[in-house]
Amino acid sequence: METLLEILQELHPEVDYQSHTALIDDKILDSFDVITLVAEIDDRMGIAIPAEELIPENFNSYALLRQLLERLEDEE
Repeated sequence: METLLEILQELHPEVDYQSHTALIDDKILDSFDVITLVAEIDDRMGIAIPAEELIPENFNSYALLRQLLERLEDEE
């Protein structure tokens, strides 16, 4: 999941994604960031995130996003 961390750091390099747990709630990631993130994950990691998974709870932290991607990989 190093690629995920790289994508996040490209969006906002000043954020400590390993410890921050309220990326959406604290308005660090906005809707444009989420769309960019989804597109980059698909392009660079080959994981498509379905529309029904585009909920704030899945994007509020690196750990939650990693769990989502791991679950989606397991479902393939």
